[in-house]
Amino acid sequence: MRYLTSGESHGASLNAIIEGYPANVKIDENFINDQLANRQKGYGRGGRMKIETDKVKILSGVRFGLTTGAPICIEIENKDHQNWLLTMNTKAQDEQTMKEKKITALRPGHADFAGASKYNQKDIRNILERSSARETATRVAVGAFSKILLKEFGIEIISHVVQIGDIKAKKMTDFNEICTKKANSELNCADFEAEQKMKQLIDKTRTEGNSLGGKIEIIAKNIPVGLGSYVHWDRKLDGLLAQAIMSIPAVKSVEIGEGIKCAELLGSKMHDAIFEGITRKTNHAGGIEGGMSNGEDILISACMKAIPTMTNPLPSVDFETKKEHLAHVERADVCAVSACGVVAEAMVANVLANAILEKFGGDSIEELKSNYNNYLEMLS
Repeated sequence: MRYLTSGESHGASLNAIIEGYPANVKIDENFINDQLANRQKGYGRGGRMKIETDKVKILSGVRFGLTTGAPICIEIENKDHQNWLLTMNTKAQDEQTMKEKKITALRPGHADFAGASKYNQKDIRNILERSSARETATRVAVGAFSKILLKEFGIEIISHVVQIGDIKAKKMTDFNEICTKKANSELNCADFEAEQKMKQLIDKTRTEGNSLGGKIEIIAKNIPVGLGSYVHWDRKLDGLLAQAIMSIPAVKSVEIGEGIKCAELLGSKMHDAIFEGITRKTNHAGGIEGGMSNGEDILISACMKAIPTMTNPLPSVDFETKKEHLAHVERADVCAVSACGVVAEAMVANVLANAILEKFGGDSIEELKSNYNNYLEMLS
């Protein structure tokens, strides 16, 4: 399964095409829209979330609620586009209009400088529109399709916020406990006391015109043994997951299992002993050994940097004149760590769905499940 996305932050819409999705899978549009709504939630989000109410429009590949095996085309309308009709017009404009809409002040930490240099652009808006995290709405929609497929095999994926700024939540690993405790959180955090401190920090940061990053954890459960492979570098499941998470805007590190802590652990403390019946009492490996799933929960954590756009901007330069200039201020969030978690869930779902399809094959859900069940029987 593969997918491509298109669209700009303030363009008419965001789009995606999913190819290789099996036939006869029942698609719940409400579930997809709920996932999109979750991406828009979170204490510390900006004004854009008050404008958009993301809804998926399925244009092809689904008939009478079931996938057909044909490419799936989806669209998410940008309601804010109505306020940007001239700025984002696809037709040629006069020089005066283009000059008035031009942005040349670079934002440190964003794609502005490298992107404008790479694509030989004089107007930074041509970079920031596509590099905006708004693009992740399509990833979440595609991820919802992947989650629907994974549910057919009992696979579930959740995320939760474990740190914002220097405020850390207490350690939790139980899937059901995390689900219960984060259910009513404005920050997708399972630690109520830590959440209150996080919200206070976000409020303080907002008044200072600054921004905040943080850390998320993603858990995938009911994973079959043997997804991924050790035979080639580009088939290793941990490598694929790490790349997918690192591709999320503002993510600067990814850990699987114990992650960076493994550097200080003795082998006897790091590796998960195997007991009778092929059972484990620990999961330091995060569910992946030798580039393959080992049947335990897959545990991933990722750190997101503070958003580059701030109302109290950093010193920078004008890309055109090369003279000192304050960084451009575009409407943005103070903190979007909880939203990052939702996007990360989607990216993990996309990787795991593809791994399921690669391992078991099949052009319909019936064929896929038959191959899956035969594999489980073989293992038993």
